[in-house]
Amino acid sequence: MDPLSQGGEASSARREPLDAIESARAARQWWDRDSAAYLDEHADFLDGALVWGPEGLTELETRLLGLDLDGLRVLEVGCGAAAGSAWLASQGAFAVGLDVSGAMLAAAATRDEHVPLVHASGDRLPFVPGSFDAVVSAHGALAFMGDLHATLREVRRVLRDGGLVVFSVTHPVRWAFPDDPGIAGLTATMSYFDRRAYVERDPAGNPVYVEHHRTMGDTVMALVETGFSIEGLIEPEWPSDNEQTWGAWSPLRGGLLPGTAIWSARAINSSTG
Repeated sequence: MDPLSQGGEASSARREPLDAIESARAARQWWDRDSAAYLDEHADFLDGALVWGPEGLTELETRLLGLDLDGLRVLEVGCGAAAGSAWLASQGAFAVGLDVSGAMLAAAATRDEHVPLVHASGDRLPFVPGSFDAVVSAHGALAFMGDLHATLREVRRVLRDGGLVVFSVTHPVRWAFPDDPGIAGLTATMSYFDRRAYVERDPAGNPVYVEHHRTMGDTVMALVETGFSIEGLIEPEWPSDNEQTWGAWSPLRGGLLPGTAIWSARAINSSTG
C-alpha cells in the first residue's frame, strides 16, 4: 500500500493491530533492505526538489513553508536519501535530515550538498525543544509510526512557537480500495473506518512492512490535541504529464481518486495554547 515500496501486497499481507515498537522495527528493516532498489527506481523523480508525493507536486509549487526559506531551520523527518533536505539547503534553509534507516542515510551521505544527517526514529527526536522553525515529512515517516499522537507531540516539542509542520501521507480514502494501479483498484473492497495497520509478514511471521491508516478526522484530532492549528490540506490531482506508475499510484487511479494528502499546521504558542 505504501507509495515508496516496490510493488503490490505480499501474500502474507493483512490488516491487524500493531504497536509502535514493532512498527518502528519493521520500518527500519524494510528501508535498510529496500533502499538500493527504491533509489534505483525513484531517485531521478525525487532529486532536485522537495516532492510531496507520487503525483509530483513540489514545495517550489506549493510554497507551504513560505516564499523565503533563507535561514529557516527545517527538520526533514523520514528524509530517505535527503533529496528534500538538499533542495531546502539550496534555497538557503538550514536543513537537517533524519531517518530511521541507516542504509538510506548512507546514500544521503554521498550527496555533494552538506546536510547534517541524524539516525533516529520520528517518534523520538534527539533535539532540544524549539530547535526548528519547520518540520517536514514527504511520505517519509508519519504513516509508519504506530502512535501518531506521540509522533506529533515530539514534532511540537522540537518546533518553536508558531512553527510549521508540513507532511504528506497516503490519502486515507485509498485504504478502502485494493492496492492495484489498474482497473481492479477502482472498486472499494475494504472499510474506510478499519483502522488496523496494513502489515506484511515474512515466512517466520515477523512484520517486515507496516503502514498505519488514519481517517481524515483522526489526523485532524491528532493535530488539534497535540498543540497545532491546521492551516491547510492539499489533495493533489494527477497531472496530465505524469505517466509513471508507482505502486498503486497511476494515471488511471489518480484521475479518479486522491492518492496523497498534504497537511500543514502551525504550532500554537505555548503561553496561549
